[in-house]
Amino acid sequence: MATEEGKYNIKAVYKMLGIQPGTLRAWERRYQIVAPKRNESGHRLYTEEHIKVLKWLIRKVDQGFSISQAVALLENKELNAEPLQMDKEGDRAGALANELLEALLQFNESKVHDLINQAFSLYTIDKVLIDILGSLLVKIGYLWEEGKITSAHEHFASSILRSRIGMILHSFPHDGVLPKMIAVCGPGEAHELRLLIFTLFLRRRGFAVVYLGTSIAEEDIDAVIEIVKPKFLFLSCTMKSNVPETLKLSERLAEAYENMHVGIGGFGIDTLGNEEKMKYELFIPGSSTHEWEEWIRERLL
Repeated sequence: MATEEGKYNIKAVYKMLGIQPGTLRAWERRYQIVAPKRNESGHRLYTEEHIKVLKWLIRKVDQGFSISQAVALLENKELNAEPLQMDKEGDRAGALANELLEALLQFNESKVHDLINQAFSLYTIDKVLIDILGSLLVKIGYLWEEGKITSAHEHFASSILRSRIGMILHSFPHDGVLPKMIAVCGPGEAHELRLLIFTLFLRRRGFAVVYLGTSIAEEDIDAVIEIVKPKFLFLSCTMKSNVPETLKLSERLAEAYENMHVGIGGFGIDTLGNEEKMKYELFIPGSSTHEWEEWIRERLL
């Protein structure tokens, strides 16, 4: 590695891996995980070996490890071998989500908070919010749609999870260089938890997000757009009955504001048939953090 020449600048690494330059510099400073070369102007240049290491670390973070845990694994020479307990970790996260669901359906508030605290002690914020709570929300939404749980169950779960997410939603500073975004529920929508989780994902990556939530009149959305002038607007739709109006609004906004990208998501959008998903594929960011980051990155280039 000592004789390998660096050939990727920090912008190229961001495009390849989706890791923010500030985050990469922080990892280098705190953990000395890679030592990029420097060109004559003093700019960082990363080698193929650096890229291999960074890809591995990002994969571990996506699997639920903290960056410090991932670095520890790297130092233990596990770069070329997956940790043997990963299946067990996945099972553990799934079991925790099932316990949470059971506690919510039993209206056991103290146990719910204990389990959420346990999840945050074991996994990263993204892992807890997206992989555990996010999947739990999908399951609760499905059970409610199918009439297998009552509206009381759904309201109780929503109230607790909204309060926990709201506690950390505003704790992340935004990067003034990154474009502004708006997050709002679609027409008629009263369910905002998936949108809250997605907004937190965006804010953790430094984006300035104006969160509007539910019960926003369509004309008021236009008024906010005129003031904020966002680069992105995201619509969330949970109820299947609200999908047609959400799709109609997404098309109208995309046509009316040519410099703004519109994204749509939520349980209702997940239930679209293949034909409709193909029709609206440019509006759908996907369901995983990698898909979200790639969708946004393509539109920032």
